[in-house]
Amino acid sequence: MSATEPLVLGIETSCDETGVGIVRGTTLLANVIASSMDEHARYGGVVPEVAARAHLEAMTPTLQQALEQAGVTLDELDAVAVTAGPGLAGALMVGVGAAKALAVAAGKPLYGVNHLVGHVGADVLRPDGSEIDLPTVALLVSGGHTSLLLVRDLVGDVELLGETIDDAAGEAFDKVARLLGLPYPGGPQIDRAAADGDPTAIRFPRGLTLPKDMAAHRYDFSFSGLKTAVARWVERCRNEGREVPVADVAASFREAVVDVLLTKALNACRDTGVDRLLLGGGVVANARLRQVAEERCAAAGVALRIPPFDLCTDNGAMIAAVGARLVAEGHAPSDLGIAADSTLPVTTVQV
Repeated sequence: MSATEPLVLGIETSCDETGVGIVRGTTLLANVIASSMDEHARYGGVVPEVAARAHLEAMTPTLQQALEQAGVTLDELDAVAVTAGPGLAGALMVGVGAAKALAVAAGKPLYGVNHLVGHVGADVLRPDGSEIDLPTVALLVSGGHTSLLLVRDLVGDVELLGETIDDAAGEAFDKVARLLGLPYPGGPQIDRAAADGDPTAIRFPRGLTLPKDMAAHRYDFSFSGLKTAVARWVERCRNEGREVPVADVAASFREAVVDVLLTKALNACRDTGVDRLLLGGGVVANARLRQVAEERCAAAGVALRIPPFDLCTDNGAMIAAVGARLVAEGHAPSDLGIAADSTLPVTTVQV
């Protein structure tokens, strides 16, 4: 085993994507994802039982494909890493069970990794090989999580600054898409509809940004009120017999979300004296979020980093990357008795 470039396989099953990735140190060798999104679309959202069963069915072929893509065998691995939480309990259990079986069968150490820290770890897998400059503020935005972190050390010191107190940003996108008659998942659909809309057409509320809210929830997020405001606006429009301007509503809603996310993230950069911001999570695929982040970070003198596009959504490669860092820094493996923890705090990088 190379002390600095361990060969690690990572498994990710926190939600609706079965991800298996393989890295050698910070070099990406394989990143295979099997999504069950289409199976959830008929329900308008992720159904935990459906997700767990889909992981069971996808695990073996996804694992085999990753090994073939990387050109390695299980015997060559130095360790197996797996998302132990947070996420959907049943889905996590499938991944943890598979990782334990692999570790025992191949005689390899097991590392249980935090899903949210994995999104930060994805940034070490850049094709140009550039290292993360730490400390950094990290804004993680996905279907189930909206979190603001201060990362002083990837596997040793992660502090939670704030998180959503109700809907995550991704959930709000899904719910507003449904209000507008757009299909699931909502993020790409809102993005597409907003392309032809005016982001200043409707001034929707920015949750937890009033002075009284900023005092108690400076780094926390709330999108429930925004979702309700959109619903009332659309309802009023229909009650008046007017056609709902879907593009303008989508663009104005998206602008409100992006504004809140970046205002709070840049507040955190300024307050902590850290002039670096890292974005992670599936919602980072949103074109407007990336555009405004680049503009506002440049204006604030903050260096912006966004992981490669295909590593922003849930994937096993990011889990392997954190596992490789744990191995390289000499951290002891996790116990084979580790359990999936659906509410694992971000401050616990390894279980």
